[in-house]
Amino acid sequence: MELSIPASAVTLLFPSLLLLGLKLRTKMACRNLPPGTFGWPFLGETVEFIRAKSEGCADKFVKDRVERYGSTVFRTSLFGEPMAFLCGPAGNKFLFSNEGKKVAHWFPAPLRWMLEGSFIFMCGDEARVRKKLLTASFFNTESLMKCVPIMDEITRGYLKTHWEGKEEVQVCTSIKRYPFEVPCRLFMSIVEPELISRLLFQFNIFIKGLAGFPLNIPGTQFHRGMRAVNIIKRELRVVLRQRRAELARKVTYPTQDILSYLLVNADESGKFITEADIISEMLTLLFAGHDTSSSTISLLIKYLSGSPESMRKFFRVEQKEIAASKAPGELLKWEDVRRMKYSWHVVSEVLRISPPVTGTFREALTDIAFEGYTIPKGWKLCWSAAYTHKDRSCYPNEMDFDESRFEGTGPRPFSHVPFGGGPRMCLGKEYARLEILVFLHNLVNQYDWDLLVPGEKLSYDPLLIPVNGLPVRLRPRKYTG
Repeated sequence: MELSIPASAVTLLFPSLLLLGLKLRTKMACRNLPPGTFGWPFLGETVEFIRAKSEGCADKFVKDRVERYGSTVFRTSLFGEPMAFLCGPAGNKFLFSNEGKKVAHWFPAPLRWMLEGSFIFMCGDEARVRKKLLTASFFNTESLMKCVPIMDEITRGYLKTHWEGKEEVQVCTSIKRYPFEVPCRLFMSIVEPELISRLLFQFNIFIKGLAGFPLNIPGTQFHRGMRAVNIIKRELRVVLRQRRAELARKVTYPTQDILSYLLVNADESGKFITEADIISEMLTLLFAGHDTSSSTISLLIKYLSGSPESMRKFFRVEQKEIAASKAPGELLKWEDVRRMKYSWHVVSEVLRISPPVTGTFREALTDIAFEGYTIPKGWKLCWSAAYTHKDRSCYPNEMDFDESRFEGTGPRPFSHVPFGGGPRMCLGKEYARLEILVFLHNLVNQYDWDLLVPGEKLSYDPLLIPVNGLPVRLRPRKYTG
C-alpha cells in the first residue's frame, strides 16, 4: 500500500507562515484555476479536512466540495499549501500515469527527516533503479513463494502466544506485533523476541511522533519520535554489521533476505547502497507495511463479524477446504494462497468501503492542464481513494458490503486504488496480500468471535482504526473436517 501521510504531521508553522501565505496568493492572476476556495488565511481548510478524517469520513471532505462546485476537480489549501484535488478514476489515471513527467510524489518534511535516504523520496531514474534493486531482493514471485510457509509459522506462533486461552482480545492493540514481527523475520532474519520487542516499542513512539507537532525540542511528541528513530537505527546498524561479518565468513548467504542482498549487490549502475541508506530502507519497509496491514486485519475482523452470509461462505467453502487438504501441522504453501480467491474478494471489498489510506499527495512539476482548468507549477495535488471507492458511478449501492463486485473482471480501471497505481504502486502489494490471507486462514479456522462494541465507529489516527480498539470475545472453533 502507498504510505499514509498523517494529517496532523504537517503543521501550519512549516515552513514559515509568511511564505506560505504569499505562496497561496502568487500566480493567481490570469489563471483558469479549478473552482474552490483557499479558506482562512494560513489555516485554509485544514481543520475541516482533519475533522472529517477524525470522524472516519475522509470521503466527506471531498464529496461535499465536488457537489458544491459541480466538479471533480477543485482547489483548496491544506497544511499551508495551495492544493488541487483530482477526484475519481479520471483524476487517479492522470496522476498515476504522469509520475515523473508532470507530477512527483510529495511527502511532508517530518517524514523526510525521519526516513532520510529512503527510495520513497527519489524520483525518475534514481527511483526506478532503487525499486528494481528492492524488487530483485525480495518483492518478486520466486521470493514471495518461499515466504508463505514462514508467514504461516509466524502467524500460528502469534495466535498461540497472544490469543490462545483468552476470552477477550483488543484487536487493534494486540495485532500490532504481528505485521512487525513478519517483516523483521523476512526482511532482516531478526528472530530474537527481545530485539523485536525493543524495536516495536521504539517504532510505536516513532509513529506517534509523525502525528505530533513537528517541533524538535525536548518534551514534544515529535522530538520523542526523532529520538526513537535514532534508537531504531542504532539497533539496526548492529544487526547490519553482524550480518556483514557473517557474509564475510560465509556462515550466511546473500539471498537470505533483503538486508543480505543489499549488502552484497550493486544496482544496475554498479553503485552499492550506503550503510545509512540500507538502514533507512529497512525502517521504511517496516513503516510502509505495518499500520496498513494492522488496520486492514482489524477492519476485516470487524466487517466479517457483521457479514454472516459472507462469513459462512468465506469459511466453509474456501478456508475450510484448504485446511482440510493439509496434513496435521503442515504449513501453507503458495498454491494454497492462490486458491483463496473468494477470500481476496472479501478483503478487496473491505479495502473499498474503508480504505486504511485515504490517498497521497503529488506535486506539480509544471503548469498542468486538466479538464479545462490550469493547476500551477509547484501546487500540491491529491487523489482520494476514500472518495473514489464510494463513487456511485463506479459502485452502485456504495455503502453496501458486497464482495461480488470483484468477481469476473472486477471494478473499472482506476476505481479501486487501495495500493495506489502507476510507477508508485505499492511495492509490497503482493506481500501484503499474502500476509493478510495467511493470517485470516489461521484466524477463521481457529476462532469465532463476537464484537463487544457493535457498531463501533472508525477514525483515521493516522490510519483507519476502530475508536475503541475493537474488543472481541473469542470462541475457539471446533469442527471436524
